[in-house]
Amino acid sequence: MGLIFLVQHGEAKSKEEDPERHLTEKGRKDAEKVAKFLAERNIKIDKIYHSGKTRAEETAFIYAKYLNPQIVEKRENLNPLDDPGYWLDALKKEDKDIMLVGHLPFLSRLASLLLVGDSEKEIIKFEYAGCICILKENNEFKIKFLIIPSVL
Repeated sequence: MGLIFLVQHGEAKSKEEDPERHLTEKGRKDAEKVAKFLAERNIKIDKIYHSGKTRAEETAFIYAKYLNPQIVEKRENLNPLDDPGYWLDALKKEDKDIMLVGHLPFLSRLASLLLVGDSEKEIIKFEYAGCICILKENNEFKIKFLIIPSVL
């Protein structure tokens, strides 16, 4: 049994305003709000993986500040148009509680693949800096909870 947390990066500046797309002030505050909420409920994360894009990396480190994972690192196959099949296989083998911080449409496609076996069926509407917790039991995946900044 393990927990998988899928997090869309916080709101980022436009490419025109900032080619590296750092988080906006709202993006930072929203990520902190959700991360703090999880920490206050004693949520523990062993590993946080992010795409390496600035907005995802900044979001990952904000979450890490509150959740104290053992590892925070860039991983391949977390970019917007990447195939979620790679992570389906990787998550089936994973025995730790992990967080993936990435982008749409990738995260939406991964959630759909995990939960209903079809990456093309959008079943979860992600929100910037929001977190979906998925429980893995016997290689079956089920939604445990969803936290979005707009309800906190």
